Amino acid sequence: MMNSAEPHPFTDDTGTDYLLHHPDWDRAELLARDDGHFMGPGLSWPELVSAADNALPGGSTTDPHARLLLLLPAFGDDEVPDDAVARLADALRARTSVEDPGPLAAVLLEDQGAPGPARWTSAERGFSVNDGACSFRNPVNSFALSADCLDRVANALAP
Repeated sequence: MMNSAEPHPFTDDTGTDYLLHHPDWDRAELLARDDGHFMGPGLSWPELVSAADNALPGGSTTDPHARLLLLLPAFGDDEVPDDAVARLADALRARTSVEDPGPLAAVLLEDQGAPGPARWTSAERGFSVNDGACSFRNPVNSFALSADCLDRVANALAP
């Protein structure tokens, strides 16, 4: 998983693209974009945790707390497990100066930023998709990743 500041057509409108790349792929896949018009979500909670914990090269850090926080804007999931607040609070405690990170973690997981929560399901072929109106992983969107790309992204992110 990579996140990168990509040049945008407007010099004053910078943003972050959340890309997933695998050594066997010919190109990285765009999962989410955080800029003037947010596109996402790109990650469910289990995928976010898996990406944070995998410590594979290719990202900006192998530290699981930092990875969780860096990838959090690409996350949106309406089924967050009970231990998610504690996990996010641990990351905030480790990488920020927030004195009491529990309440902040709860708010971040409740609101989930620009995309808000999305419902994740399995497509006919068994890969994960969501119902986000601005998500590349929602197959009904005209700009969605192809079924083959959705399949390989879901397989690469599988916990």
